[in-house]
Formats: sequence, C-alpha cells, structure tokens
Amino acid sequence: MTAPYSPTEMMTIAAARALKPTDICFVGIGAPSAACNLARLTHAPGITLIYESGTLATKPDVLPLSIGDGDLCDTALTTVSVPEMFRYWLQGGRITVGFLGGAQIDRFANLNTTVVGDYHKPKVRLPGGGGAPEIAVHCHEILITMAQSPRAFVDKLPFITSLGHGTGGDDRLKKGAKTKGPTRLMSDLCVMEPDPVTKEMTVVSLHPGVTREALQAATGWQLKYAANAGETPAPTADELRVLREIMARTKRAHEGAA
Repeated sequence: MTAPYSPTEMMTIAAARALKPTDICFVGIGAPSAACNLARLTHAPGITLIYESGTLATKPDVLPLSIGDGDLCDTALTTVSVPEMFRYWLQGGRITVGFLGGAQIDRFANLNTTVVGDYHKPKVRLPGGGGAPEIAVHCHEILITMAQSPRAFVDKLPFITSLGHGTGGDDRLKKGAKTKGPTRLMSDLCVMEPDPVTKEMTVVSLHPGVTREALQAATGWQLKYAANAGETPAPTADELRVLREIMARTKRAHEGAA
C-alpha cells in the first residue's frame, strides 16, 4: 500500500519536529525554509525565524524563492543590514539554531555547495557558500536537511564549504569552532545524529517503510546505527495538512495566481 505522504513530506516534517518554540533560527532557503515555517505554523508558534537578508522574526505566508523575497521583509518584525545581521546577531552568538542544506555531505556532516570535481576544472559549479560557512560555525547548533542519494551522501567531499565535525572527534574544536556544530540530520529516508565520541553521523531512526538495505544503497559510506535505532513517527494528519496548505499557497503565488 502506498504511503499517504511523500518522502519529501516525511523529511520536512521530521526536520520541523527538531525545532523548539524558543529557538532563534537562521533559516536557509529551500527545504530548511519549509521545515522552519512548518514548525512555526504547528508546534513552535513562538520561534524566531531569521533570514540572511536581515529580516528578524519574519512570518512569511508563502515560502520565499530567495533571501531577497519581499514577503520576508513585509512580514518581519524589523529588517537590519546584512553586516549587522552577521556581525551583531550571528557572530555575537545570538542565534541558537542554524538550519542548512547542501549539495553534498560526508559522514562528519561537512557540507559542499561549491564544486563537484576539481576546484579549478569542476564537473559542476554549485551556487557557493553564501552565509552558510559563517552560520555553520557561529550558531549554537546546526540542523541539516537534504535528500539522500549516493551522489549527495559521499565518502569524501571534493570541497568543504561549511564545516561540520571536520575529520571527527574534537577536530571541530581544534579548528577553532566552539559551537556544537551539526546535531541532527534529517533526510528523506532517515534521521541521523553525531556519535558522542567520534562525531560520525549515526542513524537514530529510519522513516516508515525504509529498510537498512535501501538506506545503505543511498549512502556513499558504511552506515552505523545507534543501539536504540527505531522508526521515525509517521506524519500526523495535522502536520500534513499545514505543510500541504503552505506548499499550495506557495505554488499559487509563484505561478501568479495569488
């Protein structure tokens, strides 16, 4: 029987659940934005969402196409300059959670959004880091959401754009980053968290219907599992309703029908 929700919906809902009402969250565009706004519209109405363009406590009615989307400014408590956003708010340690995605990730949750292949002669040139490298080291902790495949979950990154746990263990601290780094990774197949000692991303739950064999086939390194790894709770009817409503509003708005 076909599940009454898509893998992307499961990923977005699992990601939204990781956020608390008290969080001050630096939001990335795309999947992180969908998860953060779902959290705001369900269990975390008090969450403060901040986008890179300088919008504080924004409450968009539709998901933004970019950090420059006008709806972010229109619905924000206030808008500050980008230098103030990064120097005072981010580097000042005032952001509790950074929510990021990427084109590629490795077992220590380092992210690549720069190039695939050799840097000077890349197979693919990606959008770049933007503010993600700074977000990755200055937010108190980092949540990551991205679709899982062997091309995205790779054994070795060709380029590290945003620092995760480096080479594992205490390497992140040795590199000068005093914040927690990635604490949870939500894909369309599972949820992972770093091992307390090695910092390797370890499976803590598989989404309903996903087997360990299918998960391994979608991953470029040999996966490890937490001792109590189980099944991710399926989406509730309310979570699906709210997510589908905001996605439908976004689709209408971007098609010019709203």
